[in-house]
Amino acid sequence: MDLTSAGFMLLRGAQVYAPQSLGVQDVLLAYGKVLAVAPQIPSDILPDCKVIDLNGLILCPGFIDQHIHFIGGGGEAGPATRTPEVRLSKLVEAGVTTAIGLLGTDSVTRHPESLLAKTRALNEEGITAYMLTGAYSIPSPTITGTIERDVALIDRVIGVKCAVSDHRSSAPHDAALANMAAQSRVGGLLGNKAGISVFHMGSSKKGLAPLYAILENSDVPMSKLLPTHVNRSETLFDAAIEFALKGGHIDITSGIPGPVTPSQAVKRAVDSGVALDFLSVSSDGNGSQPVFDAQGNLTGIGVAGFESLLETLVALVQVQNMPLADALVPFTRSVAKFLGLESKGEIAVGKDADFVVLTPALAIHQVYAHGRLMVQAGKACVKGTFE
Repeated sequence: MDLTSAGFMLLRGAQVYAPQSLGVQDVLLAYGKVLAVAPQIPSDILPDCKVIDLNGLILCPGFIDQHIHFIGGGGEAGPATRTPEVRLSKLVEAGVTTAIGLLGTDSVTRHPESLLAKTRALNEEGITAYMLTGAYSIPSPTITGTIERDVALIDRVIGVKCAVSDHRSSAPHDAALANMAAQSRVGGLLGNKAGISVFHMGSSKKGLAPLYAILENSDVPMSKLLPTHVNRSETLFDAAIEFALKGGHIDITSGIPGPVTPSQAVKRAVDSGVALDFLSVSSDGNGSQPVFDAQGNLTGIGVAGFESLLETLVALVQVQNMPLADALVPFTRSVAKFLGLESKGEIAVGKDADFVVLTPALAIHQVYAHGRLMVQAGKACVKGTFE
């Protein structure tokens, strides 16, 4: 085990947001866990305690990004447009300490087995990583042969993904979607996991109708269904707010610049009465960003980065005038709760020592994962195997 995660470490004098504001605190950690949070913690009574002075800086939970294409996405314009695998350094430099991987349009040349291998690699490299089985299409591509078995039996699989209301989806019938969600739900119960179903939302006029059909045709709780990319159109976003007000969780994509900007989406949802714990922000990082015309023809393509996460957080505070304690919730606590990750998303005794250290201007200064320093002065100081 790395000594920085095994020995005592004291982060001294930071302004702590847990994500709620705790004022200036010391945070003691060892073996990757938070041991104490208090205004003054003596270090001289602890054996070989390393003290890090964070005076004047902000300490907050590490970001949880629940929508990342670990092994790349794309391919909508042919093999040359397949995006590459994600690098550890890109994740940690964006403040991501917990990441969820998934497949996209291409489940022909990319497979859940490869995604599982990359998920395991990221865990070995120092962060926490999980994955979703499935892809855009129904029936879902799986590892064991069924969604239920993938979620129940494979340690890193916590749910399933598919695409709806999109011209790239497989136009699944209501019954097939309900069965998919039910399998993930039961697999989650058997494996003591979230058992969620994540829905890539396209721009078609169907909107969230496929999710309501699942609720009509099954007994899967609304709390297990997650529509993502909901800020890609005004009509879809209005429907998403209504979904959240009924008790559903919605995911805003920081890598989609509009028509509803990510920071506007969070602020509008809150102003509409949506509780912060029913909102999350994810990047869609390393996925392709195709542009289609009204006839469905591809007119351009790019690759989503991870810097949009921090950009959205900064915009929430500096443009939308949201308190930092509130702005952090969709990147930390709310995601951990939805995903059933009890040790994540907060700075508290017994939680994982996953932190982002911000400057007063909200730039990333340091990142810790399981108590291990991953980023120093904004640059990764621990890299993946092939970086």
